[in-house]
Amino acid sequence: MIRTLVLAGAVALAAGLAQAEEPIVGKWKTVAGDMAVIAPCSGGYCITLKSGKYAGKKIGTLAGTGGSYNGEITDPSDDKTYSGFGNISGGSLKLKGCVMNVLCKTQTWTRL
Repeated sequence: MIRTLVLAGAVALAAGLAQAEEPIVGKWKTVAGDMAVIAPCSGGYCITLKSGKYAGKKIGTLAGTGGSYNGEITDPSDDKTYSGFGNISGGSLKLKGCVMNVLCKTQTWTRL
């Protein structure tokens, strides 16, 4: 009986760990002061602005694990899309958008 309970507890714990969200998932404050939400989508993570001038606009898709991500980032002001990279450090998300991986701009967002 005790073995069954221990085994059931271990299986439940393993299932919970497997379902743990990536650190990129959540609400973020952009450098402009707007709120962006990053949520799982299509095998990666979609970035959507939820407040500000461009509210409702999807501005990126990233894929990765463990706090390091890459994909595409779109500048909502001109709809230009760039190679995108993201790294999580504590409550900060450093996003970098690059043209040909040479000309890059970086922003740091904070977790809400």
